[in-house]
Amino acid sequence: MTEEETNQEPVTTLLANWREGDPLAAEKLFTSVYNELRQLAGYYMRSERDDHTLQPTALVHEMFLRLSKSEPVSWQNRAHFFAVAAQQLRRILVNHARDRQAGKRGGKQVKLTLSHLNGLSQQRELDVLELNDALDRLEAFQPRAARAIELRFFAGLTEAEAAEALGISLASLKRDWAFGRAWLLRQLGS
Repeated sequence: MTEEETNQEPVTTLLANWREGDPLAAEKLFTSVYNELRQLAGYYMRSERDDHTLQPTALVHEMFLRLSKSEPVSWQNRAHFFAVAAQQLRRILVNHARDRQAGKRGGKQVKLTLSHLNGLSQQRELDVLELNDALDRLEAFQPRAARAIELRFFAGLTEAEAAEALGISLASLKRDWAFGRAWLLRQLGS
């Protein structure tokens, strides 16, 4: 552990302080998790086209702006924060894709690679909107499986972190992840 890491407050403490209205806590939180979130955003953006106007830094900044402007969240822990961050990242990417499509009347679509769903033997590009629509359909009848996909895929949480965020056992998370992933692959024609 570096000296910088030992001088940082734990994310859970910062979240609690932010919830209680401490304006400095949000700034400290941003600094604390920024690199991790930027790496995650970079992971998604690597599969985007080269001329994509949304960059990882902008994606993370937009996410924090949205969180800062939203109603106060009763943060439970680090995993809960990353679960909410995953929802925001998904919404930002979807909104960006919709705006781009609207501006171009069906022009270039924002693409992701299905290999991001861990363990897939083949790569398949798909439209972010196509993935979002499929996740919405999954959520209609298996909301927990949809959340598992969102937490693992969009937030990059480990199985244990995703299980904690959902308040379920690791075994349940693994079942939801396997079901959700298989269902999405069938829906998306892979």
